[in-house]
Amino acid sequence: MLRMGLTGGMGAGKSTVSRRLVERGAVLIDSDAIAREVVEPGTEGLTALVEAFGPDILDADGRLDRAELAAKAFASDETRATLNGITHPLVGKRAAELLDAAPADAIVVQDVPLLVENGMGVVLNLVAVVMAEVDVRVRRLEEYRGIAAADALIRIKAQATDEQRRAAADVLLDNNGGPDDLAPQVAALWERLVSYEEHLRTRTPAPRGPLRPVAPDAGRADAAQRIIGRLWTAAGATARRIDHIGGTAVPDLPGPDVLDIQITVADPDAADALREPLATIGFPRVDESAAGTDSAGERVHANTDPGRAVNLYVRVDGSPEQRFALDFRDWLRADADARAEYATVQRDAEARAAGLTGAAAVDAYRAVERAWVDEIRSRVPSGER
Repeated sequence: MLRMGLTGGMGAGKSTVSRRLVERGAVLIDSDAIAREVVEPGTEGLTALVEAFGPDILDADGRLDRAELAAKAFASDETRATLNGITHPLVGKRAAELLDAAPADAIVVQDVPLLVENGMGVVLNLVAVVMAEVDVRVRRLEEYRGIAAADALIRIKAQATDEQRRAAADVLLDNNGGPDDLAPQVAALWERLVSYEEHLRTRTPAPRGPLRPVAPDAGRADAAQRIIGRLWTAAGATARRIDHIGGTAVPDLPGPDVLDIQITVADPDAADALREPLATIGFPRVDESAAGTDSAGERVHANTDPGRAVNLYVRVDGSPEQRFALDFRDWLRADADARAEYATVQRDAEARAAGLTGAAAVDAYRAVERAWVDEIRSRVPSGER
């Protein structure tokens, strides 16, 4: 199944987004709702909280007084850690039960307030973050939850920063405005999720648009690191290293909006052992000839997410292509003339592919790139790896 994490700061509007996704057919696993469930009267969670914070966190009916608990739990890093140590394992256990019960072809939305803080993105296919300015969030918390502005700010500052959330986000949803501003963003996200789920389930790479140079994307380094984190989770000790390679690994270099990632392994058997784990997380193997390479021992994978194109190369440690990929990236990073030359080659490749469509356009573009790469191999300094 496809698992998307949904998060955002207090008052950002996660609940609005999750509700709209459920209306379209998503299966929701709401950590806030689970967090309330696991501290109902008679649960081990409530018993543990009373032991940690005292009986005055209960109201007259023996239920949890959340305001009283918050006043104690958010007083310091130590008390907040105590709260999290009690509730997080219980929430995680219940979330796992709900995940196991979801249909195999489900689009599961996991609404997790502390997704960024807990580093959960590496076990999810996609992370969407709902963003809103602090003053907007404080106003909403005052108006809709009755939380005083000072208390709201304390809670907001205890969470991840906006910069941390942006780095963790595959999708950013701007919720500074009203419902009419948010609706088309959610609709576009759902369209992406539906396509992503289908290609993940059928293990087929998502279709791609034409290859053409585009301006450098300031977020592509973060995007590569998110993907690398997921690849490490799938590959484990079978991978010796995982690197962002190619033109998108070079700051300020225009190029096609396709991330190139290389997994280095010990031998071809290790490369083959990764076939199933990589396909499971959305990186099925593709035919090597279709990918434009016939290198011995190389395995080529592509991703199933239509919103972010990735070429994934699994290569044996010390093989010519494995070493050259790292040397070529480092050469471009270090040499301004090399970057200018590569940018010219990319423009020539785009011109060669102009007027063509589909595989013909891709082949034409790559033929120009490959011819240049073959010509400059002897000029690329070899690094020590």
